[in-house]
Amino acid sequence: METAVGMKYQKGRVYLSGKRVKMWYGQYLVYRNDQNGKEVRKQRNVRICPKANTPKWKAEQMLQEIILKESKGLGPTPTLPPDDSVTFRWFVKQRYIPMRQGGWSPAYKKTNTYQLEHYLISHFGDLPLRDLSTFEIQVWLNGVAEKGYSEAVVHQCYSNMRAICRLARKQKYLAEDPGEDVTMPLTECAEKPVMTREQILALLGAIEDVHDLCLMYVAVFCGPRASEIMGFQWKSWTGIALMPYGTAYEGRFYKGRLKTQASRAPIPVSEQVRPVIEAWRRICKDSSPEALMFPTFGRGERTGQAVPRDGKNFLRCRIRPISRKLGIPDRLVTFQVMRRTMGTDMQHHGTLKDTQGALRHASIKTTGDVYVQIIDESVARAVGSRTTAVLDGWKAPAEKLGLKGRNIRGLPAQAQDAEDQSAI
Repeated sequence: METAVGMKYQKGRVYLSGKRVKMWYGQYLVYRNDQNGKEVRKQRNVRICPKANTPKWKAEQMLQEIILKESKGLGPTPTLPPDDSVTFRWFVKQRYIPMRQGGWSPAYKKTNTYQLEHYLISHFGDLPLRDLSTFEIQVWLNGVAEKGYSEAVVHQCYSNMRAICRLARKQKYLAEDPGEDVTMPLTECAEKPVMTREQILALLGAIEDVHDLCLMYVAVFCGPRASEIMGFQWKSWTGIALMPYGTAYEGRFYKGRLKTQASRAPIPVSEQVRPVIEAWRRICKDSSPEALMFPTFGRGERTGQAVPRDGKNFLRCRIRPISRKLGIPDRLVTFQVMRRTMGTDMQHHGTLKDTQGALRHASIKTTGDVYVQIIDESVARAVGSRTTAVLDGWKAPAEKLGLKGRNIRGLPAQAQDAEDQSAI
């Protein structure tokens, strides 16, 4: 490639300029990507140093260092900034989203596209991409955290910005990665509530519809994701477990699409839940293998068809009217809270590895950090149990305590005891 050879071997040239103070200047070629991704060649002139005490050969060496620094060594493809027509908005919409959205689930695509537009593009949109700096990114991210946005929002902004900068660097729209040294700022701790046993029993006891009761039993005691519940087919039910074959989002079924490879594992169903599933299957209008377990009727073009339910609509219309009468806050009646509650309660009934298997997380870090919440009483019992195990069979000589060692303000132990008694 001629452009690669030109960049690799060019020496540029130095020349003198200036009337009162003579300066060495350098001239060389740079290669940039324009808005269409096409490589264009431009000439660049840079000031090197004053002529005084600097011979020409030294100026030539300094120019070579500038060229090598800008080209990032002697690689075959130049890595140089684009021109100012490549803005942050253009790169995100024309390069980043088209390249990355293929791996996004429908739910993630909707939320992430909104966050990119609402937070990042609204602030950096008109900025030329090559003017993006680590300092500016970090100050903006700190400001987002200081405004009180949740940890999830700030972390998503942080992750997106780093990913955008990294791709821009790889695509040679940036000479360096300004997001590499950006750090995640401190944020307010996000609330991660769970449901109590009493709330669960009260809610389940108040549901009369078999379809709704079966769906809630699966959500509370099996812990699948909302998209997995709405995507269950009757062939998913094996009699002892539920096998996910796809997911559903906003009334659309996505065959074979699951969050991770670990999500394809069977979901154990306890003996107490199985009769509820069987009761719903007996009265379900269509329990053929390919039919949905929890369908609703389509509208518009899909009128008369059985389509997946929307999780949020189901809770809002079918469950929350019941939970509100029971005094259960809406923030607790979500599939995420039900899944987190199961993960937290599993501390009493198995190991962290068991919980990871039940929730089908690819990483046990997700299980421990996000879903399993600390229970103060459980921690106190664990600390007490450990203390008992260490001190088993050993008793502290309480009658001798205070007779030796350092006393408060030098008072004898007996005098200190008398002072304490008089205070009482």
